[in-house]
Amino acid sequence: MALRGTKPTSVGKRLKTLFFGVPGSGKTTAAIQFPRPYLIDTERGAEREQYTRLLNERDGAYLFEPTFDGLLTEVNALLTEKHPYQTVIIDPLTVVYNEMLDRSAEENGTEFGRHKIGPDRKVKRLLHMLLRLDMNVIITSHAKGNWVQTKDAKGKDVAVQQGMTFDCYNKLDYLFDLVFEVGRRGKDRVGTVRKTRVEGFAEGEVFPFSYDEIANRYGRPELERDAVPEELATREQAAEADRLAKLLNIDPDMLDKWFTKAQASTWGEFSRANIEKAIAYMKSRVEQKDEVTK
Repeated sequence: MALRGTKPTSVGKRLKTLFFGVPGSGKTTAAIQFPRPYLIDTERGAEREQYTRLLNERDGAYLFEPTFDGLLTEVNALLTEKHPYQTVIIDPLTVVYNEMLDRSAEENGTEFGRHKIGPDRKVKRLLHMLLRLDMNVIITSHAKGNWVQTKDAKGKDVAVQQGMTFDCYNKLDYLFDLVFEVGRRGKDRVGTVRKTRVEGFAEGEVFPFSYDEIANRYGRPELERDAVPEELATREQAAEADRLAKLLNIDPDMLDKWFTKAQASTWGEFSRANIEKAIAYMKSRVEQKDEVTK
């Protein structure tokens, strides 16, 4: 089999980032400064005049949406429909996630963390869709103490707070290239880089936190270009892919790999191009089986 690797080239990527910080640190204000923002407010925290003024100055839009299903529906629309917006902001995700946890705890109990299974799966589904979105993505989160286990001078296990971390799904930061802790120094807003995969942002660095500062480091062209909608699989294609997968008895681990690569949770969330490839591959497998049985 021929090797399929090619000479590596850089690919421009939309900014996908997480802002976390204590109340009043300026997360929402900083996020709204990004180009053409579509602000999804989960706790009615951005209805004040100062936020509406900033949104209007940036040709932005506002939506209050406190439910997970509503969030998913709106992100799906941003993914698939033509629109003028360049940045989507979910502010904050903490509220929606904690509400799902509370509901799950009532239904399933909290033993062994079982109440987290359903909400975590749902958040992963949302994040996969956001990663595919041809927009800048900013998720904000409340902050909480970052408690770690260590040993004291006598060798006894103790919990010690080491700064702050985000208060949400505990793997939320895994999928983002940049994570910023937002804070205040006097009247100035500052950002501390808590995670980075982007040249120009050093881990642990503290810098004046604003859109212009981030844009100068990240690159304005990628942040300010128009969004391109994505065509999703049709119902007929989703049904056909499901039928073929069952007919071939595709191994669940193989299906998980396909869905992970496609950043989808259902056949219906596959892009049109990806599901066409999957259907073509499975049809070829069926034809091979038919040839063997002749």
